[in-house]
Amino acid sequence: MNPRMLLNAVQACLATLVLTGVLYPLAITTAAKVLFPRQASGSLVVDRDGRVLGSALIGQRFTTPAYVHGRPSAAGQDGYDALASSGSNLGPSSERLRSRIADERTRLEADNPMAPGPVPPELLTASGSGLDPHVSPEVALWQVPRIAAARDVSMVRVRAVILDNVEGRELGILGEPRVNVLLTNLALDRLFGAPSRTP
Repeated sequence: MNPRMLLNAVQACLATLVLTGVLYPLAITTAAKVLFPRQASGSLVVDRDGRVLGSALIGQRFTTPAYVHGRPSAAGQDGYDALASSGSNLGPSSERLRSRIADERTRLEADNPMAPGPVPPELLTASGSGLDPHVSPEVALWQVPRIAAARDVSMVRVRAVILDNVEGRELGILGEPRVNVLLTNLALDRLFGAPSRTP
């Protein structure tokens, strides 16, 4: 091989490495921290004492009846493992998936005896990441009777908190309206107090 061609190839490789592996990520990270500091830091949610409660972008498990519950998670062995984000990869022909959905439906029906209508499919199936922090407004509102009973407040008041926490479409056209589970549960705690059991 011609030494000049080899030198040119090495120079092009190094220039590309520096440009795309160092300068571009540095520029994007700096711009993100300047323009969107909260989001660039992980959209962390903190309490009044500065303790981190979670991220608005990563779902977490809520099992206490007084809270809105999110979608099931297949991320990690016990779910909601941010280091193992993934779906279950089980298809409609999977007996294991059908069995899990049937068990989940039975549990949700028992936990939500006053819920309006059948269990929403969204509460039976995990998202692709297993860490979806949102549910649809309809799914959050389906849980109102259970939450109101557990907190001993009226369903009207719980419903109002959920509706106040509905996030609209991005830029008015992208995505669907949604409810952030963590932020809504914190709003419920602020208004009605934290339940005796923690999530």
